[in-house]
Amino acid sequence: MKGRDARAVSLTLAVLLSMPLAPWVVPRACAAPSAHWVGTWGAAPDSAGPVLSDQSVREIVRISIGGSKVRLRLSNLFGLEAVEIGPVHIAQHMKGSSIRHGTDRSVSFAGHARVSIPAGASVLSDATDLEVAPLAELAVSLFVPPTASPATQHSLGMQTAYLTEHGDATAAERFPDEDVISARPFLTDVEVLAAPAAWSIVTFGDSITDAAASTPDMNRRWPDRLAERLQADPKLATVGVINEGITGNRILKDKMGPSALNRLERDAIEKAGVRWMILLEGVNDFGYVGAHPAPGEDVSAAALIDGMRTLVRNAHAHGIKIIGGTLTPFGQFDWPYHTLAAEMKRQAVNRWIRTGGEFDAVADFDAAVRDPAHPDRLRADYDGDHIHPNDAGCAALARAVELTALARSP
Repeated sequence: MKGRDARAVSLTLAVLLSMPLAPWVVPRACAAPSAHWVGTWGAAPDSAGPVLSDQSVREIVRISIGGSKVRLRLSNLFGLEAVEIGPVHIAQHMKGSSIRHGTDRSVSFAGHARVSIPAGASVLSDATDLEVAPLAELAVSLFVPPTASPATQHSLGMQTAYLTEHGDATAAERFPDEDVISARPFLTDVEVLAAPAAWSIVTFGDSITDAAASTPDMNRRWPDRLAERLQADPKLATVGVINEGITGNRILKDKMGPSALNRLERDAIEKAGVRWMILLEGVNDFGYVGAHPAPGEDVSAAALIDGMRTLVRNAHAHGIKIIGGTLTPFGQFDWPYHTLAAEMKRQAVNRWIRTGGEFDAVADFDAAVRDPAHPDRLRADYDGDHIHPNDAGCAALARAVELTALARSP
């Protein structure tokens, strides 16, 4: 290249490099990752509870990962009409019904202190400035003005909630201990503005995931223990756990809450930041027919496997990986819930989960808690009531989740 041509090329490059780049030509991969909303706690709505009218309720939740801001989702899924809620407050929990001084924050909805939620709908709050640490306990207080509509609830909270007889006590540092309940009215999600690397895993199941035989108020459900394991691993400390277990839930049929097939989108796919889910469900599909025989209720192992395939396929269609949990034993549980036919179906489904290759990973919950001498029963030291693991059994379930696959998650 001649000297004059070289100088011309150099001048052209200099001019081009000095020009500001149009925003539409900046490669997306070059943009720095930023904080984003991730689910840190959940309780799936499953039924219509009692009417709460001119009353306040304070619910205690232990989150999994922390963040710089918080927002809440309230549900009126089972309401008969629109329900108004507000004021709503959130604070760091101290003990009992008390909150930590100086941490109380008002929660708004589109800038307003009250929100009207149509029947069958839910609403997400505005961001609330409250720095929260991993595994912190929060107190969420809701006031429900006079209404005749039943409260949408998660029926088995395994956590004490505090209820007033009348009036707004949402800002009180110590809630009036007028009444206590164990259900979770209206509140279904807590999200945090978390680190760029943060994401969440949904534990999707029935009363075993709800931890019906664990100690109330102690956060000993197996998803809680899984969250503790993740926090102890530096590679996974930004992974949230969202518990979407429903007591009595089934994969194929509605009864105790919508079936797993019918609630997958709302209770898993749509959760903020979800990348993985763990499926532990199917015992009720087999046991329910023995306890409540009715035409069309009988479920074959093949039908349940087809249902699980549908869950896997739908999760994958939304970029979510899924861990298949083997069904835990329930021998000695009330006959006719546990029968020989149900046990044979359970074994067939577990063989498919272990060897079928359709899940992205397998958590062998059955092997973790079964009695080696009686494989159709829970180990005695893990046995809560012959179907639900106790605190030690829940810890064993949490240990059965291999963290290596999660650590490789993109």
